[in-house]
Amino acid sequence: MSRIAYVAGQYLPHRQAAVHIEDRGYQFADGVYEVLAVVGGHLVDEELHLTRLHRSLGELRIPAPMSNSALKVVMREVVRRNGVDRGIIYLQITRGQAPREHAFPKAAKPVFVATSRRTKPPDPKLGRDGIAVITIPDIRWQRCDIKSVSLLPNVLGKQAAREAGAYEAWQVDRNEQVTEGTSTNAWIVTADGAVVTRAADSAILSGVTRLAVLDIMRREGYRLDERPFTVAEAKAAREAFLTSTTADLLPIVRIDGEPVGDGKPGQLSVKLREAYLVHAGVAA
Repeated sequence: MSRIAYVAGQYLPHRQAAVHIEDRGYQFADGVYEVLAVVGGHLVDEELHLTRLHRSLGELRIPAPMSNSALKVVMREVVRRNGVDRGIIYLQITRGQAPREHAFPKAAKPVFVATSRRTKPPDPKLGRDGIAVITIPDIRWQRCDIKSVSLLPNVLGKQAAREAGAYEAWQVDRNEQVTEGTSTNAWIVTADGAVVTRAADSAILSGVTRLAVLDIMRREGYRLDERPFTVAEAKAAREAFLTSTTADLLPIVRIDGEPVGDGKPGQLSVKLREAYLVHAGVAA
């Protein structure tokens, strides 16, 4: 079955889907996006993703292209037409097409694109054995809370991780504090059992999986400390893990080549992963 995309009001074969060369998303990265997991045809944490989408649009002063109810209809239709039972749906909204000029165009109409595809779940081995991360300088702009399509520093960081044989790169600010991964949120567990993750400020994106895990922790009575942590603190931690829509929750066993704890996935990380997978509908 050929893939189908939604572009500016039309369902089109994926190979024919395109936007204009003067779309501001292409020329200025003037747009936002969301990626939702699809499990059993269900859109995981849909409302949280839509809330974040509208926040990002508001921060960039881009009008919503349609109502939430209409957006939900399009998303479900794109998932249906692509036959996706387990995978993702990608949404992108740009300020639209206009002659190239930095200031906002007066008459541009937002362009909404949606695609969906089947994906394999993260390799079970990653959750069982854990993953490695490296640390890199955080060279991004100062509004990382907006889910902008401007991702070049993230791309460079992810490539650095790949070349180092690691799963992810944790970005580090000038105070040697970890902000987040290139496409994930960062967590540690201290020696006395407190779970630490940076509060949702302008230095990080408030990940939807992050929010779901926070809700699980509060419901189950885990000790939580939302604050920055340093690279040194992370390397001395009892456990570490990361979260994202596409990675779920993965234990981290090495940072910059150094073992975290005993070098194996920690008990708390494993327990939280199991709880999250139940939340997402991946596990019973």
